[in-house]
Amino acid sequence: MKPVAAATIAVGLVAVALAAGCAAAAKLSAAEIVAKNVAARGGLDAWRKVETMVWIGHIESAHAPLPSMQFKLEQKRPNKTRLQINSLRDKSVRAFDGAQGWKLRPARGRPEAEPYTPQELKFAQAGHGIDGPLIDSVAKGDSVTLESVDEIAEHKAYHLNVRLAKGGNEEVWVDTKTYLDIRYDRMADGPAGAPRRVSATYGDYRTVEGLQIPFLIETGGGPGRTPDKMQIETVVLNAPLDDSTFENPAAPRPRNRGRPGIAPQAPAPTALSTAPSAASAERGSAPQ
Repeated sequence: MKPVAAATIAVGLVAVALAAGCAAAAKLSAAEIVAKNVAARGGLDAWRKVETMVWIGHIESAHAPLPSMQFKLEQKRPNKTRLQINSLRDKSVRAFDGAQGWKLRPARGRPEAEPYTPQELKFAQAGHGIDGPLIDSVAKGDSVTLESVDEIAEHKAYHLNVRLAKGGNEEVWVDTKTYLDIRYDRMADGPAGAPRRVSATYGDYRTVEGLQIPFLIETGGGPGRTPDKMQIETVVLNAPLDDSTFENPAAPRPRNRGRPGIAPQAPAPTALSTAPSAASAERGSAPQ
């Protein structure tokens, strides 16, 4: 057989094999993929038992004043997040208490807490909190469909479209072998109000008390661009976190707070916030 003919046949066989692999991967329904994803991450019951989650680690960004900055991300159900980043002698804070968000950026000459902008608040309210977009998606009323089987960072992945009950669409890519999330995309309003895509990729999954947690999250990557990296070093589940951790220190406090027999007013329920979103916001990847 001539070398050219052999090469042509080899290329054809590879193409057929890849097509067969994609066809086999696509046999699962969206509901089955979601179920396998939930099981791979530790199971629905285990995730429902998580009331708080704390991440401690460092952020690497070419846009930051330091090549590596320490961070602490605290989350509490149903929708509270607080991200603190230490840079030189300053600390930046972004927090969302479930209804309102605030930020502290002394490095930019703003030593006092500022409220979130309308775009930032909208982005925070549209998040998913501790769980992410696929866990409890049926209970949330979200609809998940299988779009395709794609190649993501040399991994075959199910491309899922999540139509949110509260409006809007998000996209999740699930590894066809591990059934773990490897990419998550959502839309956000830019500084000028124009929508733009915010993308996060996940890797270095490790087991924490039976749950699979990504210890590496990257955002802002692309052709010719170095992604910002969030490297998690420690994860703590169900640590006691008081609601005051997430509240704006400059906001007025109810006079009945802490008085016996008088319950403080609860904030109005809103959509959940997400950990990757909170982290990417501080680095400028999203306007939250």
